[in-house]
Amino acid sequence: MSSPGDSVSGTSAIERQVVGALGSIGAATLASRVLGFVRDMVVALAFGAGPVTDAFFVAYRIPNMLRRLLAEGALSTAMVPVFTDYFVNRSRPECLRMIRAVLAATLLALCTTVVVGMALSPWIVSLFAPGFSAEPGQRTLAALLTRWLFPYLLFVGVAAFGMGLLNAQGRFFTAALGPAVFNVGMILGVLLLQHQLDPPILSLVVGVLAGGLGQVLVQMPELHREGFLISPSREISHPALPRIARLLLPAVFGLAAVQVMVFVNTLLGSFLPAGSISFLYYADRVMEFPLGIFGVALASASLPAMSRQAAAGDHRGLARTLNFTLGLGCFIAVPATVGLVMLRVPITRVLFERGQFGPAETVATAQALLWYALGLAAFSAARITAQVFYAVGQPSLAVASGLVSVAVNIVAALALMVPLGHGGLAAASSIGAVVNLLSLLWLARRRFGRLGGRALVVSAARTLLACVPLAGVCALALSAWPRGARQSVEAVWLGGTIAVGATAFWVAAVLLRAPERSALTRLLPGHRG
Repeated sequence: MSSPGDSVSGTSAIERQVVGALGSIGAATLASRVLGFVRDMVVALAFGAGPVTDAFFVAYRIPNMLRRLLAEGALSTAMVPVFTDYFVNRSRPECLRMIRAVLAATLLALCTTVVVGMALSPWIVSLFAPGFSAEPGQRTLAALLTRWLFPYLLFVGVAAFGMGLLNAQGRFFTAALGPAVFNVGMILGVLLLQHQLDPPILSLVVGVLAGGLGQVLVQMPELHREGFLISPSREISHPALPRIARLLLPAVFGLAAVQVMVFVNTLLGSFLPAGSISFLYYADRVMEFPLGIFGVALASASLPAMSRQAAAGDHRGLARTLNFTLGLGCFIAVPATVGLVMLRVPITRVLFERGQFGPAETVATAQALLWYALGLAAFSAARITAQVFYAVGQPSLAVASGLVSVAVNIVAALALMVPLGHGGLAAASSIGAVVNLLSLLWLARRRFGRLGGRALVVSAARTLLACVPLAGVCALALSAWPRGARQSVEAVWLGGTIAVGATAFWVAAVLLRAPERSALTRLLPGHRG
């Protein structure tokens, strides 16, 4: 088994494929995250953080959680290994027949879920946010918003189907660009319709639906070039369907850990003071910026490569790919954690403090961000490690890990919400993520043998050491921060601090000869591996 250092510095085809896919997905995700922050700034400016936004975030979180579980999460994770196997080993007519059958089953499942969800929206809100029962108006508003947000699941599910097809073909950029289009839809919804609808929060619902449709439309040109814009069939006995179903159900539970944690936080947050759910939402959005660009992108980039290795029976290569991806993910997540923890207040202030979002909301959101950020590396590494079990067709192992982490999260949330408030709910999510990662690594070690764990620990220690000058830059910047200055001045100061801190980390990584930097250098324009 090669060490992470050897793996990262090597030039194997699989590693180049993973890094190349990371570049495509990361670039598109970066655009999405930047637009996502613009979206959240617009929402914070227009609606602030209070009972109305709590109602919307509960309503949005329900179909959004189902989207991550059934559409972009479990559905694509279950489809990519099967699609990859067909594209590698079957003729094109067989592949097209399979695609038509899977598309039909996907549409049937999504439409059924949407209809049932719209009909049961009042009861779903009561389940997710029982604390809203004390405020009948808030509960009624949340139920109304939930009902009209459920069709979003159909759009994003079709988009996830297209993403699975394109990813299995080694094409990542267009599918990853979909969330950026979605954010544009939400921004335009608020800006154009906020004063036209009653209540104004309905403008966000229109924006969500328009953004979901945009995610489908942006993929159509590339799907057309690949010859995948075909009608669904009525074939309900295609052999690919039970294969996907066998992967789908465990994948739902295996990837459900984070989403169940979100559900627990939403449920318990409804019993905390007004605004708590919104504080958790805004903090989660900040934390997901690095997680989405690199953590989730690495997981998405590695799944097709791992699936090809699994199809070839190359389990040793599969373990090396996991080793390489974890080392690269740690090299990115650890300095991001240091930056988020130390700069949490100015980051929150620069991003959100305007309009209805004041200094008190900044402090409360920064408190949640602190606890979320401490789990960033675990969230990222767990998502990456889980992919190896789906690649080999054994997602039940990831299910076991997910169930354990969910139980730990619930216990921790109940224990911490009283002394720490909404910050305790964020801390519980991070604790659950750490437990999920440790159990996944233990299962992977038993399944695949040596994973180069000792070398990974050395790599993580080297990355931590390289973070020392980064922490020093942040500390110096905070001591000289221009408090009370205009927000534009603070934004420039924050951007400069991040740039200087990142440079300090990179220089330290060079001096320490961190091999992960070689892989990331391949992402630079014009670099030849």
